[in-house]
Amino acid sequence: MYNICMQVISLKYRLFPTSCQVRSLEQTLNTCRQTYNWLLSDREESYETKKVSISYFEQKRRITVFRETWEELQNIHSQVLQNVAVRVELAFQAFFRRIKSGEKPGYPRYKGKDWYDSFTYPQSGFSIKDDRLKLSKIGDVKIKLHRPIVGKIKSCNIRRNNDKWYACFMCEIENEFFKDIDQSVGIDVGILNFAALSDGSFVENPKFFKTDMKALAKSQRKLFKQNKVSKKRRKAKKVVSRIHERIKNRRHNFVHQLSRKIVNEYGTIVVEKLNIKAMKSDIHNINRSIGDVAWGMFRNILSYKAVNAGRKYVEVNPAYTSQDCSGCDFRAKKPLKERWHHCPICGISLDRDTNAAINILALGLQSLQRQSLIKAISNNCLE
Repeated sequence: MYNICMQVISLKYRLFPTSCQVRSLEQTLNTCRQTYNWLLSDREESYETKKVSISYFEQKRRITVFRETWEELQNIHSQVLQNVAVRVELAFQAFFRRIKSGEKPGYPRYKGKDWYDSFTYPQSGFSIKDDRLKLSKIGDVKIKLHRPIVGKIKSCNIRRNNDKWYACFMCEIENEFFKDIDQSVGIDVGILNFAALSDGSFVENPKFFKTDMKALAKSQRKLFKQNKVSKKRRKAKKVVSRIHERIKNRRHNFVHQLSRKIVNEYGTIVVEKLNIKAMKSDIHNINRSIGDVAWGMFRNILSYKAVNAGRKYVEVNPAYTSQDCSGCDFRAKKPLKERWHHCPICGISLDRDTNAAINILALGLQSLQRQSLIKAISNNCLE
């Protein structure tokens, strides 16, 4: 049986604007950036002089008033400008949330030229016909539809990345849950291997950053040697950005393909809930390796794919999963360099990471059983 539910997905496509359209896009970005800074300054000035906080709705009204006299605002779709006010509101909401939770506040910053690279049509102002994306106040931009757009488009975000332009559509679609599968898997992530599965298999660590590290170091040396205001420096900066972009794209593609494969093959997926920030070390190479494997990205993508497919997804505390024996639960401390688990009690012998993956799976299944039991007891009490 298939169950139907609604979900929102993001579809990203490459744009190929003409030189005239590029100027219009960049002008739109610059005006949105200036509007963002103006709204931020407006809030600061109001609080400092009158001790009054300006609301999001008041700033939307002010944009409408200023748009009648500010010529640059008239060249931008009204909803795009309203979305700028939304961004300022979200920035302040995040600021106050961090204060309330005791985190480092991080007051909203003014946006420089290279720190505002997208604008959004929240509801209207855009349409697609054949291979053209019609954008209000900009024109018909060529778009490469490398895959069909599915569902109902809710919004369109135009983004610039390394002088390339992209359109990101938020689409609402009907999602079909996959058929149930009895197979379960526990996943232990690592650095030597990207992941060890409880069935004894391993996923090799692709080490994307290490592959391009020499090219990146060479380009960064060239960047360092250039004068700060020269054309050669801007050109060298683009080369560095493109290498980082290439590493990011390869890593993102790898994680998506791996998570899709796991979701397709297993009905219950158990992973370890890692506090990655707390794992930072004084050793630079370890921090770089942890960043390269992208455990957080993998967990996030795997979780939403599993939920959308109707799979059971569980995160467990990984404490002692590498030390406890998966055969008899005997706990034996062993250093990180010891990569093989041999139990002196039951005699089981297997890879250290595989042993941890089996323990992670066992903890996840126990958690699911406990949840089912609590749910059954609650239902009986209500009856």
